[in-house]
Amino acid sequence: MCSLPETTACDIAATAIILCTKISSGVSIGEDTLVYDSVLSGRIRIGSQCIIVSVNIREFDGSACFTLPDRHCLWEVPLANSAGRVLVYCGLHDNPKVSIQKDGTFCGKPWINVLEDLRIQDTDLWGSTSQDKCLWTAKLFPVMSLPEMLNVGMWLMGSECDPDGRIASLWQKSQRISLEELHRAIDYRQLCTDSSKHQANLAADIAKACMNYGLLGRNLFQLCEEMLQKDTCLAVYEELLSFFPSHSEQYPGVLPQSREYQVKMDLLRASGDLSTACTVEEKVWASIASETASAIKYGSKEPSSGKMSSNHESLHPRKTVVELPVRVDFVGGWSDTPPWSLERPGCVLNMAISLQGSLPVGAMIETTEDHLGVRIEDDAGRHVYIDNLASISSPFKESDPFRLVKSALIVTGILGHEILSKSGLNIRTWSNVPRGSGLGTSSILSAAVVKGLFQVMEDDESDDSVARAVLVVEQIMGTGGGWQDQIGGLYPGIKCTQSFPGQPLRLQVVPVLTTPQLIQELEERLLIVFTGQVRLAHQVLQKVVTRYLRRDSILISSIKRLAELAKIGREALMNGELDELGGILLEAWRLHQELDPFCSNRPVDELFAFADPYCCGYKLVGAGGGGFALLLAKNPSCARELRRALEESDTFDVKVYDWNVAMPR
Repeated sequence: MCSLPETTACDIAATAIILCTKISSGVSIGEDTLVYDSVLSGRIRIGSQCIIVSVNIREFDGSACFTLPDRHCLWEVPLANSAGRVLVYCGLHDNPKVSIQKDGTFCGKPWINVLEDLRIQDTDLWGSTSQDKCLWTAKLFPVMSLPEMLNVGMWLMGSECDPDGRIASLWQKSQRISLEELHRAIDYRQLCTDSSKHQANLAADIAKACMNYGLLGRNLFQLCEEMLQKDTCLAVYEELLSFFPSHSEQYPGVLPQSREYQVKMDLLRASGDLSTACTVEEKVWASIASETASAIKYGSKEPSSGKMSSNHESLHPRKTVVELPVRVDFVGGWSDTPPWSLERPGCVLNMAISLQGSLPVGAMIETTEDHLGVRIEDDAGRHVYIDNLASISSPFKESDPFRLVKSALIVTGILGHEILSKSGLNIRTWSNVPRGSGLGTSSILSAAVVKGLFQVMEDDESDDSVARAVLVVEQIMGTGGGWQDQIGGLYPGIKCTQSFPGQPLRLQVVPVLTTPQLIQELEERLLIVFTGQVRLAHQVLQKVVTRYLRRDSILISSIKRLAELAKIGREALMNGELDELGGILLEAWRLHQELDPFCSNRPVDELFAFADPYCCGYKLVGAGGGGFALLLAKNPSCARELRRALEESDTFDVKVYDWNVAMPR
């Protein structure tokens, strides 16, 4: 974090590192120099390979120029008991414990030369003849006003002459302190307080600039946290809130409304207005749903109005059954999730599979003349009959077991279709997969229902059309979610799918060209294991999406890397390199744990530690936290040994599933 003026008003080398620092115009900083936790203003010249820490030069005589030579250190510390502050300086390579007799140095020069150049005596620095004469014990550093300390400092470092002896006289008359005494006299509490307040002020300045001139590209949540040390932080929050609602008007089509609402919510929470913050939080998720629907529907035709043919053929009873595989994701998840996928490219490598010899997810939809409403039944024996179709509207309660089907009814447009004026619908769904599996079951079940409804309506039931509709279904449900789950279940085999933001969102599904031999080897080496741990993906998703909306830099770099790994994994599979795929799984698992620290748990860690000697890679599928795990063994023999060890183990309550790649029929 740093604050810089326009680049034409200062001279900062490209290799300089500036951290937590405010730099005003007129400052020059040389190559490979580190500046940390400082304020630099006025005519200041910092050389190359210098280190500046906690230096606060807010005002300096306009006619003077402070110069720090190359390869020097400069820092400022407060003294205990309100005794003032002191500037400390030395050469980058000075060893403070090496004495004069052993060629000790100050500012890179031998002490003998220092004394001669400054025209001072060793007794000015070391009072006792028995004292070890070195930089550590030399009474060098005066306690005086900042301008005086800067002038004396340049004289001591050899960057300023003293022809009339005025500076030398000022130095000799001053109270001076050695490094040894300084380390006993530092006010560490004040040092920490000053640093915290400086960073709070800097955060406030950056936040104001971001709100006033920018596109809210900074992490305002983090800046608010850093502003807590500022006495006037509440006033700053109120000032920042005053910028709304100008941003959406100022940058239409550029600044997503979901991002603007997230910033406003963070500022409201920081200012203590929790009630309004909760109201705005609802607008955050509503905006994501609206932005997703806009990106999906733009440029595509609306669902068919379903005008019946004159011979009333559409009145004939119809029945359709849709069965789909589940998906396992190798790498790239999170880059498919709105709002990321609406604003940045995404890429996911995943695979459609059958479990225990069958396609585990499905839906049956049939028209009926027995009633004019909609009857829904699931595989848990729950059922509901809805005769008033107008009552099917969002938002739905999270506890509603039929909100998935209801959302699909809304998105497909069948509620306004003429077919429901002449007949009713029976809808039955099933999923022969444990709850919280991480196999994309919810999205794939949505895809089965949407595809079945489109078939009944004789509308566009293409995989692309269904995949897009499911994105909107999940936003209406309130679960969020991206496109990779339904893509994984709708499209057979192994595929690498890329998304490109725009209106409309473009999806490019590319099958990974593999040999039958590789598929066989993969089926022999990859164990798909249910861990027994259950976790709902939408709880993780909300946390990750919130971090993205806050523009969390660590999260953004992690998701970018996951998308890159998907492309690398595609090449590995095309080249038949399953061991390389194993390494990719391991890196993906590490990145997922960075995105969500609760992505793993003790039982999962113990499972992976147990499997590690047999495997070249492993990870949990989906959002993690439980569900199914992928264990890629080093070879088929290791896979058989690991499976036998897991099935015979009393430690792990897991189940190894039989599976096959779901290839095109």
